[in-house]
Amino acid sequence: MENSASIAPFWRTMGRKDAISALVALLIIGGSVVIAMALHGTSGRGAASSFSLMSGLAFGILLERGRFCFYCIIRDFIVYGNSSPLLSVVTALAVGGIGYTIIFETFLSNSMSGRLPADAHIGPVSWATVAAGMVFGLGMTLSGACLSGHLYRLGEGYARAPIALFGSLFGFGLGFFTWQSLYVSTIADAPVAWLPATFGYTGALVVHLVVLGLITLFLLRYVPALAPSEGGKLTLARLHNTLFRQRWNPILTGALVGVLGVVSYLRVEPLGVTAQLGGISRTVLNDVGLLEGRLNGLDAFAGCATIVAQFITDNGVFILALVAGSFAVSLLSNKFELSTLTLKNSFTALLGGVFMGWGAMIALGCTVGTLLSGISAFAVSGWVFGGAVFLGVWLGLKLKLND
Repeated sequence: MENSASIAPFWRTMGRKDAISALVALLIIGGSVVIAMALHGTSGRGAASSFSLMSGLAFGILLERGRFCFYCIIRDFIVYGNSSPLLSVVTALAVGGIGYTIIFETFLSNSMSGRLPADAHIGPVSWATVAAGMVFGLGMTLSGACLSGHLYRLGEGYARAPIALFGSLFGFGLGFFTWQSLYVSTIADAPVAWLPATFGYTGALVVHLVVLGLITLFLLRYVPALAPSEGGKLTLARLHNTLFRQRWNPILTGALVGVLGVVSYLRVEPLGVTAQLGGISRTVLNDVGLLEGRLNGLDAFAGCATIVAQFITDNGVFILALVAGSFAVSLLSNKFELSTLTLKNSFTALLGGVFMGWGAMIALGCTVGTLLSGISAFAVSGWVFGGAVFLGVWLGLKLKLND
């Protein structure tokens, strides 16, 4: 009787609009589960596509509830001196490094054999990586979010998101056209540095965790004082508020993102959101005959591979599910709202998208693929790209490109 008494007041506080939003959200989540089950029973890539759908749905929920946008996270630290959101990234990298170590030792026992683990985002390190990261960071500042941020904010009604994502297609195209000259001049001979090849798995994990530990000690100086927690009995209303109204704890968000990244790598491929976007651009340019002889060496590198395809790839399923997950949970949290477009913010969104597309193409991934999945896989390219992205955002904020 106690439970029914506490539930009834909660449901009576919900207006008609909230009830409809909750119903739509549950239909989206339930429908996604049904589709995933149907896909799992099909032949070929059905099981992989099923997992991509469910992991994309989970990732969209995590990004929206944890506000896990790399641009917003970096901006909060630089502008407001708040390092709490950055701790979610550090946590995700720590959990990811531990999980990747277990997978690597299972499938590639000798890390010093000269081989690299299959499909891991371990790329070349050169000045082109730095340039790509800085341009990507500038693009984030111009457009107001990273690519994964735009995808989850698309589910919240952020009107600049589709413009930025559209601009990224042109950015990928520019990247394809400039790839050949950069490949010949620097990328072809750039080292593909992987920490376990030098330190072994144990040594690489120790280095990884020590570096993240030092970063954490620095960031703790900028964590704002915690608000006192509310006492009292746990009710359905308070649980709903914690899950859908308040921003999720950054440590919890980061840990869940790290776990999802490890499971995704083990089951299908590393986390990444640019393979389908780049693939669309590459397919269109290839179909009109503009890419012949321009992409030498590109497919030899691991990363968010862009392939010519006339269908939705597993990464495309992941992206669509990400947006659906974000949309569903934004309805539950009453955060869905169409934002206002102006000529200026539309142009900066488009230009920022072009910048991010070019940077992601040259770096073989974005802040999710090259930074998050790359660093978790002990790729030096991930650290170089991440540092360059941070500098790009810092420079963009100093130049007031976010205004």
